[in-house]
Amino acid sequence: MISVSRMKEYGVAFTLDREKTVWLEGDRVVMLDRRKLPEKVEYPSFRDYQEVARAIEQMVIQGAMLVGYAAGYGIALTAVKNRSLPKERLKLELQKAATRLRSTRPTGSDLFSVVDESLRVAYKAIDQGDDVGSAVADYVRNLIREEDSIAKRIGQNAATLLEDGDTVLTHCYAESALIYMFLEAEKRGKRVKAIATETRPYLQGARLTSLALKEAGVPVTLICDSMVAYCMWKGLIQKYVTAADRVALDGSIANKIGTYQNAIAAHEHNIPFYVLSYSGPDKNTPVYKDIVVEERDPEEIFYIRGVRIAPDGIGGYYPAFDIVPPKFISAIVTERGIFAPAAMKDYWDSRRT
Repeated sequence: MISVSRMKEYGVAFTLDREKTVWLEGDRVVMLDRRKLPEKVEYPSFRDYQEVARAIEQMVIQGAMLVGYAAGYGIALTAVKNRSLPKERLKLELQKAATRLRSTRPTGSDLFSVVDESLRVAYKAIDQGDDVGSAVADYVRNLIREEDSIAKRIGQNAATLLEDGDTVLTHCYAESALIYMFLEAEKRGKRVKAIATETRPYLQGARLTSLALKEAGVPVTLICDSMVAYCMWKGLIQKYVTAADRVALDGSIANKIGTYQNAIAAHEHNIPFYVLSYSGPDKNTPVYKDIVVEERDPEEIFYIRGVRIAPDGIGGYYPAFDIVPPKFISAIVTERGIFAPAAMKDYWDSRRT
């Protein structure tokens, strides 16, 4: 999330800092348990890459970029735990950790890129005789700091798409770029408000988005996931903005389940849908058909925060993400500028704004 120092530029305080959300501390990876927010602030620690992987799978940490950072620290932790091994044995252990961590969340492309680069950094440190754990941990920490700068530029670009008096619908938690978008719009004299969906089954919108927007001073209203089309029909929403867990080169995106149906409703009501992309299109994902949609344990939809809400003996289905085709997307906002979905291939040839 946004660092306190960055947020002070906008004259507000913010208590949830990315560097205090996941980090390597000695021979443990520590994470803020996002499942417990906003009632509790708890920091469980994890002793090896298997525990880190299970924490990612069990939603202790949430958000496309953050699960990538957690996985990167899982690589660093593996190096710390196995620092006495010969070089080739250590490389084998790191490769095992990377394979396990890649398997945790198949839809988000950021996790894969962080794991791959963490492995490259680790191998280089091994070959040079450097401290491998420190090298990988430094890489992840620097990535977190760089991403805050990227998020700020995305927010600045996205703010140009908002108009005075807009109410913006958002789904799931689009992280710091969303907050910067609202704050930058306010700096430019635009009075804007937010509507957040609750985002079943883990309620990221109710717990994380609403909390972050409230602490940033943005007026926010919470609605149930099933209320979106009606609110659009009533004229209560002027823009629709989410993040994306993966952007394909054809301009399609994968994001939290429910994003697609909201995009269809927005299209029907002539409401622009803007996507915030932290890392641009995935070079290894040419078209939407190449996106693997994670299907999670159906048991998870039978519960809300540990309380069962459904009867025994029924079936369930839980795809954690869906895919939005380019025709429903008005623009994809990056730190390098604002792109039409059909122009996402140009991202890698463009310069940062």
